[in-house]
Amino acid sequence: MEALKELFGLIQGFLLSLRQTVGIWDIVDILIITYLIYRILSVMRKTSASSVIKGVVLILVVAWIANILKLKVMMYILNQTLQMGIIVLIVLFQPELRKLFEQVGSSRFGLTFKKRGRYEDTETAIRSVVEATEALAESMTGAIIVFERDVGLNDYAVTGTKIDAHITAELIQNIFFHNSPLHDGALLIREGRLLAAACMLPLSNNVNLSRDLGMRHRAAIGISERSDAVAVAISEQTGVISIAVDGMLKRQLDIDTFEKLLRSELIRNVASKAKKIVKSAS
Repeated sequence: MEALKELFGLIQGFLLSLRQTVGIWDIVDILIITYLIYRILSVMRKTSASSVIKGVVLILVVAWIANILKLKVMMYILNQTLQMGIIVLIVLFQPELRKLFEQVGSSRFGLTFKKRGRYEDTETAIRSVVEATEALAESMTGAIIVFERDVGLNDYAVTGTKIDAHITAELIQNIFFHNSPLHDGALLIREGRLLAAACMLPLSNNVNLSRDLGMRHRAAIGISERSDAVAVAISEQTGVISIAVDGMLKRQLDIDTFEKLLRSELIRNVASKAKKIVKSAS
């Protein structure tokens, strides 16, 4: 019993001393740094950058061990390496850092500066894309359709042909018809409207992707790695339907599963955005 009292006394004394030495702004500082580290790791964990992070951690562990064992030559080499570490990391993580900054400037952090997502337009877009996807898959017509969300895709829209049209299943099918001048490239959708067609997308640099994935699927994964877009890919050889989100590709989807996945990503995004804007406005 006495031991428990002493333990509780030590804990109480520690908390009192902590309260006296740690201010509210210290706690805020720690929370901000923790959140930033979490965001960086969440962006990088699904990309090839995760392997680079493991390499950096390994170098730091080796440097720590070398310091303990007083290995002077090893420490000199590692110190020279670490001095250039910041510049090397910026070069290696350039795509991931760009995605992180795009997300910081997106409506997730600045909701009051963006237009409220319109549920009806998104619902119409989903129905049209599902109908068109089913027809394209049956005819084994290759296609890639990208839904813009919070991170803007203007950099890729300017590489294609601007459309800015009301979305219909028939129009989508005509765009990807084999003899159409716009069939080769991606179709971008923004806020329920067709933004641009025949757009060039970045290919994924993930070396672990299956070898049987074609250019469309690698482009779908690539755009989902560099933004929060939802990319739909239809295979020209097999008619298989796939969805890429956050660098992950879901393949071999039947039309019902495809529609459910599309709704879960897009409707949830629009509803969440509208709810946050209403809350911030009030």
